[in-house]
Amino acid sequence: MTYDPHLAAKRDAAIRAVDFVESDMIVGLGTGSTAVLVVEEIARRLDAGGLHDVVGVPTSRTTEQQALLLGIPLASIESVPRIDLTIDGADEVDPDGQLIKGLGGALLREKIVATASTRMVIVVDESKLVRRLGTRSPLPVEVVTFAAKAHAPAVRALGGVPSLRMDGDTPFLSDEGHYILDCRFADGITDPHGLQRALRDRPGVVETGLFLDLHPEVIVGRAPAA
Repeated sequence: MTYDPHLAAKRDAAIRAVDFVESDMIVGLGTGSTAVLVVEEIARRLDAGGLHDVVGVPTSRTTEQQALLLGIPLASIESVPRIDLTIDGADEVDPDGQLIKGLGGALLREKIVATASTRMVIVVDESKLVRRLGTRSPLPVEVVTFAAKAHAPAVRALGGVPSLRMDGDTPFLSDEGHYILDCRFADGITDPHGLQRALRDRPGVVETGLFLDLHPEVIVGRAPAA
């Protein structure tokens, strides 16, 4: 297992976030290293009897498999009347609560679940806090596989340097069967809303990892004092 220097802080954020979960809730289950800890904590509280009748809506096949193994009841987004609360991680969070997500490859499903949720809680450690989006993390852009490379000139014209995400020797495929372009911006993203519009206007772009104006509650985990 790879050593994670932020594990204690992530666990702190996960535990505090699960305090928002109440019995009989429908909860969106995020994807990523901190979301894994959230799912573990929900399962622990269900097993201990502190929670009951919680139903999860997973944002990826990976999260779905983890939740099933831990015994968390699951439902599809189409089968539930609402999502009361979604808890997810983020790759970057700016001072206004704008986010970059998608390094785990689940940005499309994550955004669908997030926008269907009454309340969203983001769990991160301090390393994910940035003054400007795009300064720490690349921006994932999910695109259809047909003519995926045709987006490269447009991304460069917008100030980014795109790279097709790989899984070994083959392109990475999202749960929906799409490619992901990881786009780096040397000076960060100066106009997230404008960039979002420009990318979405391109035929073949499915979604971007810019999660804007969702107004999440952000929990920043911190490691216990030594």
